Amino acid sequence: MSNYVNYSLQATLAAAAVIESHLQICEPWQPQESSKPLVLMLLGVNGAGKTTTAAKLVARWQKSHQRCLLGACDTFRAAAGEQLATWANRLGVEIVQGAAGADPAAVAFDTVKAGIARQSDFVILDTAGRLHTKAHLLDELRKVVRVVNKAMPGAPHEKWLVVDGSLGANSLEQAKVFHEAVGLTGLIVTKLDGTAKGGALVAIVRELGVPVRFIGIGEKMEDLQPFDKKAYARSVLGLEV
Repeated sequence: MSNYVNYSLQATLAAAAVIESHLQICEPWQPQESSKPLVLMLLGVNGAGKTTTAAKLVARWQKSHQRCLLGACDTFRAAAGEQLATWANRLGVEIVQGAAGADPAAVAFDTVKAGIARQSDFVILDTAGRLHTKAHLLDELRKVVRVVNKAMPGAPHEKWLVVDGSLGANSLEQAKVFHEAVGLTGLIVTKLDGTAKGGALVAIVRELGVPVRFIGIGEKMEDLQPFDKKAYARSVLGLEV
C-alpha cells in the first residue's frame, strides 16, 4: 500500500509540474516605473466582477501608499456608476463620472487627464460589461483605447480581462474575442473560492499567451491575490499549498 501511495503522490506531483510548465509566462506582475499614472483598463462580460475587482485593486495598492483614481466608464447602467462611487467613498479615493448615457470614451479621457493633473499612481477604468458576441460593443472598447492613448500616449498600459473562474470553456471564448478586439495584457480570474478551480485558466494562457495577474478567492478585500502558478497547480490537484 505504501508503494502505491508513494507512486500516486509522485504521479500527482508530476501532473502539477506539467500544469505549472504551461503557466511559465505568469510571473509576478510589477508596474512600469516609467508610467505615471499607470492606466489600467478592466474589461469583461456582465457579472464577472469588474467593479468589485477595481475596488480590491485600489485597496491593495493603497497599502503601499499608492494614489489611485477610478473612472466610471459604464455609463449605460446607473447602478454600475453608483456601485463604483460607493466603493470610492468607502476607500477614500476620487472618482470621475459622466452623466447617464455619456460617451464612455469621453469619461475615460477625462479620467486619464485628471489622473495626470492629480499625479495619481494608478488610474483604473471600469468599463461596461460587454457581451463578447456583440460586435458594436467591442468597437466601443476599441474607441476607448484610442481615446485614452490620445489623452496619454502609450496608455492604457494594461488591459486586463476579468473572467469568472467557474464558467469553464466559455471563459476561453470570451478571452479570445476580447484579445482580438483590444489586445489583452493580463487576466484576473474571479470566484475561485469553493469548488471552482478555473480549469480554463491554463487553456487561456496557453492559447493566447496572456498571463494571469491576480485571482479572486472570496468576497473580502484581501481575497484578491497575486497569481502564484506553483500554488495554483498544486491546488488544482488537491495538494497542500
